[in-house]
Amino acid sequence: MLQHFFIICSGADINILKNASSNEKNKFAGIGATVFFTALMAFIASGYALYTVFDNLFTAIFFGLIWGLLIFNLDRFIVSTLKKRDSFLDEFLQALPRLILALIIAIVISKPLEMKIFEKEINQVLLEEKNAMTLENQEQIALQFSPKETELKQNIEDLKSEIDTKEAEVNALYDTYISEAEGTAGTKKLGKGPVYKEKRDKHDAALAQLQQLKTENKTKIEAIEIQLQQLQNNYQTQVNNTQPIIDGFDGLMARINALNKLPWLPSFFIFLLFLAIETAPIFAKLISPKSEYDFKLEDQETAVKIVVQQRVEERKLALQTDFTINDKVYRDLSEEDELYQFKRKKARELMQLQADAFYKSQQKLL
Repeated sequence: MLQHFFIICSGADINILKNASSNEKNKFAGIGATVFFTALMAFIASGYALYTVFDNLFTAIFFGLIWGLLIFNLDRFIVSTLKKRDSFLDEFLQALPRLILALIIAIVISKPLEMKIFEKEINQVLLEEKNAMTLENQEQIALQFSPKETELKQNIEDLKSEIDTKEAEVNALYDTYISEAEGTAGTKKLGKGPVYKEKRDKHDAALAQLQQLKTENKTKIEAIEIQLQQLQNNYQTQVNNTQPIIDGFDGLMARINALNKLPWLPSFFIFLLFLAIETAPIFAKLISPKSEYDFKLEDQETAVKIVVQQRVEERKLALQTDFTINDKVYRDLSEEDELYQFKRKKARELMQLQADAFYKSQQKLL
């Protein structure tokens, strides 16, 4: 039962193999098993690849099954249409397009399985890339807010500097009137005279201005700090909105690129394995001599070809004979006087009718 199933998978003619030797049946069963398991691996590989795209198990299984059946049909076609020839060069030229197709199929099948085998290493590469992308994204977003943030911080520094300048002025006035009272500067008279009072009033006025300036600048600084906080909130919001895009950087193309960044030798050996599996039935047919099955198949095809050629030749001869008979019949008819006189009479009547019709049409015009 299992042998029969694998023979069907090989694309061989079951009726020819029905009376063939066991060795011949085993050969085609082995070829069919290779075709079947290659399609099975294609189903698994495509299912995993599609799962990374759709992130849905049932969708991946459905489309993976379609892909597996497609690969099964292609492999079966490649093997079943490869026939033995009298020359190895003719066989190789016949197999060359099929080998190229097998190479493409091996690449398509091996790549998703490589991604599954090296999944942990690929995840590490993707994690590093995501971290780098996160930092780069934050820097790019920060560049959008940096000019405004710098301007606001500079405004705060200017307001604080204005207060510091006023404080320095008030402190200088304080030192001036204190020195005047102590007699160490100014008039150098000890005591609180008119000059002292004048300098004290100037200091008090400047002190009042400093207090008012502090109050005003404090309000301005608080307003600017609110703007800075809002700016920081906008920056964080934009970072949070773009982060899911980076976190979702885990698709099929991203994994293929990550796989390409890993050492190439292990992936290459996996590809060679699938290439060997895919091309094994083709090479098995190329290197094996003509067998019982090949002779019987050639006999059937030759018989059909001969029958078709015979029918074509028979049709050609029948058509040629028909032409010869028709030529002879018409040649004999052309020599009969009775037929000539009949056609002459009918031609005369036709000409008379045409002349009468022309005459009547001319009378109507007059």
